[in-house]
Amino acid sequence: MLRQYRNVIWLVHRRQIPNKMGKESGKGFPKKTDLKERPYHCEECGKDFNQLITPETHHCVHTGEKLYYCSQCGKSFTKQNDLLRHQLIHTGEKPFYCSLCGKSFRTQSNLKEHQRIHTGEKPYQCSECGKTFKQHGHLRHHQLVHAGATPYKCSECGKGFRTSYNLRTHQRFHTGEKPYFCSQCGKSFVQQTDLQRHQNIHTGQKLYYCSCCGKSFARRCGFQRHLLIHVGEKPFPCSQCEKSFRTKSSLRDHQFVHTGEKPYECSECGKTFTQRCRLRYHQLVHAGTTPHKCEQCGKGFTTGHHLRRHQLIHTGEKPYDCLQCGKSFAQQNVLQRHQLVHTGEKPHRCTWCEKGFISANELRRHQLVHTGEKPYYCLQCGRSFTKQNDLLRHQLIHAGKKPYYCAQCGKSFRTQSNLKEHQRIHTGEKPHQCSQCDKSFRQHGHLRDHQLIHAGLTPYKCLQCEKGFTTAFNLRRHLHVHTGEKPYQCLQCGKSFRDKQALKKHPCIQMDN
Repeated sequence: MLRQYRNVIWLVHRRQIPNKMGKESGKGFPKKTDLKERPYHCEECGKDFNQLITPETHHCVHTGEKLYYCSQCGKSFTKQNDLLRHQLIHTGEKPFYCSLCGKSFRTQSNLKEHQRIHTGEKPYQCSECGKTFKQHGHLRHHQLVHAGATPYKCSECGKGFRTSYNLRTHQRFHTGEKPYFCSQCGKSFVQQTDLQRHQNIHTGQKLYYCSCCGKSFARRCGFQRHLLIHVGEKPFPCSQCEKSFRTKSSLRDHQFVHTGEKPYECSECGKTFTQRCRLRYHQLVHAGTTPHKCEQCGKGFTTGHHLRRHQLIHTGEKPYDCLQCGKSFAQQNVLQRHQLVHTGEKPHRCTWCEKGFISANELRRHQLVHTGEKPYYCLQCGRSFTKQNDLLRHQLIHAGKKPYYCAQCGKSFRTQSNLKEHQRIHTGEKPHQCSQCDKSFRQHGHLRDHQLIHAGLTPYKCLQCEKGFTTAFNLRRHLHVHTGEKPYQCLQCGKSFRDKQALKKHPCIQMDN
């Protein structure tokens, strides 16, 4: 049927277009010998042809005429080969198979392009910068970068693109269209490449294999980033803290630590993020989607990374070792934080008091002291806390629990750290020594507060008299002077005191002791 259709098109078409070989069409096809002697020449682009049907098809490129129609969806094409390739979409046929990974393709040319992923071959080289490409089309698009050409403009925002495909993809952000659906979970995507990457979650297919350590990757960019671990290369340094990164995107994300900028906002709850991928993972929380399931306990996770990290709980595996002390960790980021203990580095600085912290989380928790924000509330008494651990310790008061006992005096404590600090009263141990005056302390927090005296820092200011204090505790105690509050009461005589030390010196307490 296609052959008959092609012949009909030719009969109609040859009546409309003069034969460029010197005669009007009407006497059938010329002989092959005539074709060799009188080749067809296109006056519009200068291209020459030796076959009669080729120039007629080629002429459609200039006129925009599309002679070949798909009977199933009505889409039209300038070339018969394009129609035949398109029809494979409807039949679902992919007759060309990759012998290395088993992936199938609709055309032989698509298979050849795919095989270059395995071979690493990039036969198309840019004459201006030497960059190489797997596909000739990618080279053409790249060359527009040097020419500075963006001929395809978006009618809504005016942004220019090098290819019509990139423009169409961009326009979907305005329309919200996501035409590529996953048949397994129903999730939709803007680009086909995004769908293909997503499908690797279900198939578990990982095409990129590291010959150094045997690790495999679903995405090429992830594989390339991984290779930098083996060579130790970090070519992107931060100008503010001299920390260096393996990728430009990692450097960009890191710089938000210094600027405090969080450009990616969740449209549902307003939460902001430094990285787009973190926003995407967060949005899965609202959608209730946890596609990555643990086979052992059934728990679901929004990302494969979080699932793998969780599975280490079941296996007990701690693959990240500290080379200095031999301690091992389940997560790489925990190892990196631990290594700062050895280097003494505290890259995250508080802008209020210049105090340094190992992690951004610790800095954020500390800054609540200055802002006065207390996001953790006790449901029993309404008291609020800056840290979740402080809330948990406080809740032991309501429960009446003090599970940690001192073997020497029998006194009990809510936390093990409080017991350890108490035991130093019996032993006289003061392990935290000031490097400037040799004064020593039982608690590290007391040493930190003391060092502010040497630095001349009093970061905690009274809003009423502007007096400064080295600790928040001292500020709170001072505020009792202004408020007249005396929260410490003697249970025997009812007398109240502004601070605990004054209560301890009270005669009734002394007589009891």
